Amino acid sequence: MKIAVIGGGAAGFFAAIHASKKGSSVTIFEKSPKLLSKVKISGGGRCNVTHRPLEISKLVKNYPRGEKFLKKVFPHFKSEDTIQWFESRSVPLKVEEDGRMFPVSDDSQSIIDALLKESGQLGIQIRTSTGIKTIQDQGNSFTLNTNQGELTFDAVIVAGGGHPKLDGYSFLKNLKHTIVSPIPSLFTFNTPQEPIKKLMGISMPNAHVKIEGTKLNYQGPLLITHWGVSGPAVLKLSAFGAEWLHEKKYHARAIINWNSDFNESKYLEHLLTYSKSHPNRKVINYPLFEVPSRLWEYLCSQSEIELNQTFNGLSKKQYNKLVQNLFCHILRIDGKTTFKEEFVTAGGIALQEVNPNTMESRYHPNLYFAGEILNIDGITGGFNFQAAWSTGYLAGISSVNNSL
Repeated sequence: MKIAVIGGGAAGFFAAIHASKKGSSVTIFEKSPKLLSKVKISGGGRCNVTHRPLEISKLVKNYPRGEKFLKKVFPHFKSEDTIQWFESRSVPLKVEEDGRMFPVSDDSQSIIDALLKESGQLGIQIRTSTGIKTIQDQGNSFTLNTNQGELTFDAVIVAGGGHPKLDGYSFLKNLKHTIVSPIPSLFTFNTPQEPIKKLMGISMPNAHVKIEGTKLNYQGPLLITHWGVSGPAVLKLSAFGAEWLHEKKYHARAIINWNSDFNESKYLEHLLTYSKSHPNRKVINYPLFEVPSRLWEYLCSQSEIELNQTFNGLSKKQYNKLVQNLFCHILRIDGKTTFKEEFVTAGGIALQEVNPNTMESRYHPNLYFAGEILNIDGITGGFNFQAAWSTGYLAGISSVNNSL
């Protein structure tokens, strides 16, 4: 049984490893000279391997695209299985406060070494700098037209990753599959017209961000950057709002509550209570609601509060404006910034054309898909890698089992 795996990333290696268990001959084809490059740079070079184990019903809620599909995939291989797999190969993992899991070494090379060692022990052949031009279904076999000649295989696993442009999927053109046009997911909001950019580097640990005129919202850490706003709250919101924001050409308005522990009435109540206790304090010198001093000064100036004004000197209008700037501060979004190294796309192979219990094509027997080549994407936190391990595992074992 000769099996080709297209793509030398996380899903490709995991598929190849699990396709090799019963003595089949497996070859990984990677078009670039480097293997596992996304694993190397993910999580700031630490590799966010997975997320703390969650019930599958909760786990799938972290995927803007692919929730129903993954509900059938994850019972075969879930977060617990990922942890066990790496730890049984001398790569202990640790959990951070937000649920993200990293190798104890804090070095993505630990993950790469484990995958390379396992594939070496299994005798998996690896061909780098070998791009696939087309895949031909010959009925009982597949012909891969590569930049180094034609090769024939009994089964093919496509794990070539996501592509920012449709032509990245052109090697699949001879197959019947529908490609959902790729659009960016996980990006920051550019706010070029907003003076808040001057506060770059300031973060709020528990902000709430909403896209005006939609139900799209997310809560979590927010970071002000020199181009706009970023941080987990924005990145996760961008993933769930990827299609809507793409349609709007990334022109929208974000509504920010800087501290999610407070609603509109609580902000006002707390301000009035503080004012009674400290009437003669200058407002600008006493930041409240865990707001950093520079951001507090900015919000005060946006609320037309002057430098020397005391709490008891504020008018009702000024109190209301300050509450509005704390609770629903509006920022005009005009564009986005994506992380090229960790680029995640929404789009790829249409999920209804793939069997979620085997990862096999519904049109081409013995053709399988795994990882971001599928129209699946997760928010930050280890979810994209977990989808890669799970779909890779399933594609790998299915490619062998179906041939027996």
